[in-house]
Amino acid sequence: MLLVDKQRPKTLEEMDYHKDMSINLMKLASSNEFPHMLFYGPSGCGKKTRIMALLREMFGSGVEKLRMEKREFKTPSQKSIEIVTIASNYHIELNPSDVGIYDYVVVQEIIKEIAQYKQLDANAKHPFKVVLLSEADNLSRNAQAGLRRTMEKYSSNCRLILCCENSSRIIAPIRSRCLCLRISAPTLSEVLSILQRNCLNEGLSVPSSQLQRIAQASNRNLRRALLLLESNTAANGGGGLKGEDIVLMDWERFLESIVGIIVTKQNPAALLEIRGKYYELLARLIPASVILKRIASRLVDSTPSRATQMEIVHWAAVYDQKMRKGGKEIVPLEAFTARCMALLAQARHSCIVF
Repeated sequence: MLLVDKQRPKTLEEMDYHKDMSINLMKLASSNEFPHMLFYGPSGCGKKTRIMALLREMFGSGVEKLRMEKREFKTPSQKSIEIVTIASNYHIELNPSDVGIYDYVVVQEIIKEIAQYKQLDANAKHPFKVVLLSEADNLSRNAQAGLRRTMEKYSSNCRLILCCENSSRIIAPIRSRCLCLRISAPTLSEVLSILQRNCLNEGLSVPSSQLQRIAQASNRNLRRALLLLESNTAANGGGGLKGEDIVLMDWERFLESIVGIIVTKQNPAALLEIRGKYYELLARLIPASVILKRIASRLVDSTPSRATQMEIVHWAAVYDQKMRKGGKEIVPLEAFTARCMALLAQARHSCIVF
């Protein structure tokens, strides 16, 4: 079991940061008026962990007795779509964006199915079941519009908890019907404290200076910090880090090589080479949005021209939007790369530095 899963807190009392929020969530879990909820914040800030701890506070340890199910639905055109759900007797978790443009079918059918049956456990503290929608900001407009109507109609037997990174992608009618909680990323000192505690629990001997480097490299992403700690200690035979460099993950080093090609070569052959690298990343399930964001961030850091930096950020936003609307993710990725090559070549020829 990975360290990030092994050391995951199970209760709200065990949370290391945002103590005030944990106290308020415990009060909310014990009340009879539990609303629909929207948790949002950056990746690795602990949204899912806090949600599962809240469910445990509401229903007890039964929420940890999970089963994985493969469900099949029919679209209006009679096309069969499948989605994997994780459920207990008290809740069901799914990611509707896994089925693409048919997410509205999954959302409506799942909620209708859950709402048709009352809570089977007579001793349950709450008379409803919870539907947890992961990556809710990736839901299509049709799915969100249907969700708005459905969450009102079946609120007596069903509560929704939405989990996402960016609340601005959730339509206003849904946000207004939810209690919105922003989970901010832990501070560097909090990340360092958690790393030190995990080292103590696992019997790892890692100097404080090395833990500080890992905390800095994590960019306040707690999941990333724990994965870096485990991968770096494993790379050194379970001991501390050797030298000053943090060993990055393979896909991150792969992205660095792509950035290097974009910065040094602006020609069709280089673009073709990068296309192959993008295919390799996508085949290994690295999200295209993550690839785009990382490439744009590193290109901004590598470019001295302020005007070029602003152009890169602008086109990253444009192609991120196109990526969410289109079907083939490789197309906007390659188009963004070509655009950045053109910008860098233009900046080099003009030699204008702001």
